[in-house]
Amino acid sequence: MKNSPYLYYNWYKMSYQNKKIAEAAEKLKAELSKTDEPQSILRSPLLKSLYAEIPTLDPKERGAFGKEINTLKAELEKLIAARDDEAEALPLIDVTAPFDVNVTSDAQPGLLPTKDGSVHPLMQELDTMLEIFYRMGFEAVESRQIDDEHHMFDTLNFPEGHPARDDFDTFTLHEKDSKGRPLIAPAHTSTMQHRVLKARKADLEDGKPLAVVVPGRVYRNEDLDARHEHTFYQLEGIYISKGVTVGNLMATLKEFMTAYYQKEVEIKTQPFYFPFTEPSFEFAISCPFCDKAGCNVCGEGWIELLGCGLIHPNVLKAAGIDPEIYTGFAWGIGFMRMAMIKYDINDIRYFQSGNLAFLRQFK
Repeated sequence: MKNSPYLYYNWYKMSYQNKKIAEAAEKLKAELSKTDEPQSILRSPLLKSLYAEIPTLDPKERGAFGKEINTLKAELEKLIAARDDEAEALPLIDVTAPFDVNVTSDAQPGLLPTKDGSVHPLMQELDTMLEIFYRMGFEAVESRQIDDEHHMFDTLNFPEGHPARDDFDTFTLHEKDSKGRPLIAPAHTSTMQHRVLKARKADLEDGKPLAVVVPGRVYRNEDLDARHEHTFYQLEGIYISKGVTVGNLMATLKEFMTAYYQKEVEIKTQPFYFPFTEPSFEFAISCPFCDKAGCNVCGEGWIELLGCGLIHPNVLKAAGIDPEIYTGFAWGIGFMRMAMIKYDINDIRYFQSGNLAFLRQFK
C-alpha cells in the first residue's frame, strides 16, 4: 500500500510542547509509514516508556506531560484508522478489453481448460436417476429449500401434537408462517406432495396418471458420522391413477433399481409406519455386488434403501382428490446412500467435504 499524503499532512500539523514527546511523535510517524501492522504502533515500547515516565516527574509537570501523551495516542489512533480505511485510487479497467476481437491471443487471459472442472458426483448420479424415471414416464419438480409446517406436517396426515412429528428433528427459522409458526428447513421432500397433487389434479380428471419425481436437499439435526449428515439429498416419487396397487409400487421400484445398478435385483419389504402412507413399507434389495452372499457393502445380503407405501386417503383428500376414485403410491430415496452403495463409499461426508482428491475420481 502506498502512503497517503493525507497521513503526512496530519502528522505535520501536530505540535507538542515537550521535546521528548515531539521526538517520539516523529519516530512513531516513521514506524507507521513502514509497518504492515498499524495497530502495533499503539504497543510500541517508545509509547509505553513515555507513560512509564509520568510517575517520575515533578507533580507540577505530570498533568501537562500526561495530557500531551494522551493527545499523541489519540492522534495515532486516528491515523491508524485512516490507514486501515485507506483505499488506493486505481484507474478504471475495461474488463471486456482483453476479449476484444482486435486483441492478439497472447494478450488475452489464460483460462483454465474445462478438463480441470467436472460435474459433482451427486449431480451425476441424480441425472442418471432422473433419466431412468423420465423413460418410465415421470416428470421432475424441484423441491424447496424453505417450507412451512402446513406442507411439512398438516397436509401429510400428521395431526397437531402427534408424536410422529418429533421423529423429524427439524431446523426452524425466526420467520413465521401465516399461523405464526416458524418456517422450516424441510426434513424430507414429501413437503412437495400436497403442491404436486393440487397442481396436477387436472391431469387425473383428464384421464392421465400423475407421475412426478421430486429431487431436493433436506435438513435434519443429526449427529454427524460416516452414515449421517445434517444436510443430504432425497428423491421423492409420486404416482396416482385409478386402480393403483402395492404391486405397481414394487414393480416400479424394482425396475428402477435394476436399471440404476445395471443388474437384476430381488426385492424385500417389511411393514413400517409413515403417517402419509397406508400401508407403509421399508424397502430392501438383494446386494448387487455379492448376490446375497454377504459382503462389506451389505453385511448379510440385503440393502435397505427407502421407505414407501400407498398414499394415505387423508393426503389425497387434503389436495381435493377423491380416494374412492384414485389411489397412488409414494417413496423417498436417499440418493446419497444409493451412490455410496454403487461406488463402495464408506463415508457420506466425503460428498460435501470439498476434498478434491475424492471428487476428481468421478470426472
